[in-house]
Amino acid sequence: MTFATYRAQWACNPLREVLAGMVGTFALIPEVIAFSYVAGITPATALYASFVLGVAIAVTGGRPGMISGAAGSVALVAAALVHRHGAQYMLAATLMAGALQVIFGLCRLQVLMRFVSREVRTGFVNALAILIFSAQIPQMTHVNWQGCALVALGLAIIYLLPRLGTAIPSPLICIVALTALTLWHPMPVRTVADLGALPDGLPTLALPHVPMTWETLGLVFPYALAMAAVGLLESLMTARVVDDTTDTHGDPRMESTGLGVSNILAGLFGGIAGCGMIGQTVGNLRYGGRGRLSTFTAGAFLLLLTTVLHRYVAQVPMAALVAIMIMVSISTFSWSSLRDLLRHPRLSSLTMLVTVAVVVATHDLAAGVGVGVLLSGVFFAWRVMGLLHVEKHTSGRADLYIVRGQVFFASAELLYDAVDFHTTSKIVAIAVHDARFWDVTAVGMLEKIVAKLRDRGIDVQVEGLHREQHGLIDDLSDEPLLAM
Repeated sequence: MTFATYRAQWACNPLREVLAGMVGTFALIPEVIAFSYVAGITPATALYASFVLGVAIAVTGGRPGMISGAAGSVALVAAALVHRHGAQYMLAATLMAGALQVIFGLCRLQVLMRFVSREVRTGFVNALAILIFSAQIPQMTHVNWQGCALVALGLAIIYLLPRLGTAIPSPLICIVALTALTLWHPMPVRTVADLGALPDGLPTLALPHVPMTWETLGLVFPYALAMAAVGLLESLMTARVVDDTTDTHGDPRMESTGLGVSNILAGLFGGIAGCGMIGQTVGNLRYGGRGRLSTFTAGAFLLLLTTVLHRYVAQVPMAALVAIMIMVSISTFSWSSLRDLLRHPRLSSLTMLVTVAVVVATHDLAAGVGVGVLLSGVFFAWRVMGLLHVEKHTSGRADLYIVRGQVFFASAELLYDAVDFHTTSKIVAIAVHDARFWDVTAVGMLEKIVAKLRDRGIDVQVEGLHREQHGLIDDLSDEPLLAM
């Protein structure tokens, strides 16, 4: 990335970027506080982490316009460590997870994202939209009529106000309007203060108080590795959504190292590890956030709200935040994927549905993506396996097998089953001009076929082997097949 490009990512439409980032901040607060309870840490710890992550990733990250914070997927991993050993061990795991993510970026491990198919990404996005919406249901079902009315009013402001003008994001107006209404006419509704105590000071720099021993390393490392992998996966998936939405390209390697540096800083300031947050990112994009300034504003404004203005933030009705999150969930869901269920191949649709089901059932985005990638690989191997064709031609005392297609671990048995080992012919020719052998299983199967036929006294000839096409055979085969 050139310096001119980097500078342009900060300078594009500053007013719009700042306003969009402010909307992202209000969307961060309820989720971050809720995730703090999941992880077993204080709301201040999660809010400090989100501030540091937002500011640091704006400078070091490779995907402008993406909002990062203390996300639920990482909190789920950290929860077991916190509950068993305490928050100090979580801070050590955060530092180690950040270091691992930097290493992942330097080793270019982000290329593994290429194995995540479109249907898995769609399932990931849809599942997250469902989780965001389901998290708002208690706020709508276990409240009085005033709370429901405020949610409805908030949604009306969010969706109808843009018809009159879009100079100021409608969610921001929703928050100001509903807060002013409840202050002017007090109502028995929940506010942000009911979620937990907000921080009233700046974060301080400190190292985790844990024994510096090999035992501590062995205890923390598995959690740190899981936090690093889950956080990086969710960030890169979110970055891909931004790429698709904006028709631009981020830098996955820079995003990986930037996330690692940001998590190290979060740990040094007493925060939990985090990653990209797709719901808040979609909200940021929806209201014009495309550059680094919106990401920076989301983090910096969060610190301003939770320290200097925390008395006012505490009075914001939860109904306003619920309305924003409902809007985010509706915007996040890929509604075209419902139509595509009937248009796309059944195996692709099944992969998407299974990804959604696993994420919703486990609340673990990494588990859903992992299952989706596994299914995509299995279904791809199944389809490619069907492309292998073996034709047999007999002329006099000679058999000719013409092999076409891809021979690998899933299709090697089909090649073996096509050969008649009880033939009365004295010569067997296997033509592989139009075949490609991809792995050790395929090479071993060809060796096995040749050896079994030779054991029966049959003269075997393998035709069409070329070093540039079948070099794997020359490298791995114990038989001098290329010499035939």
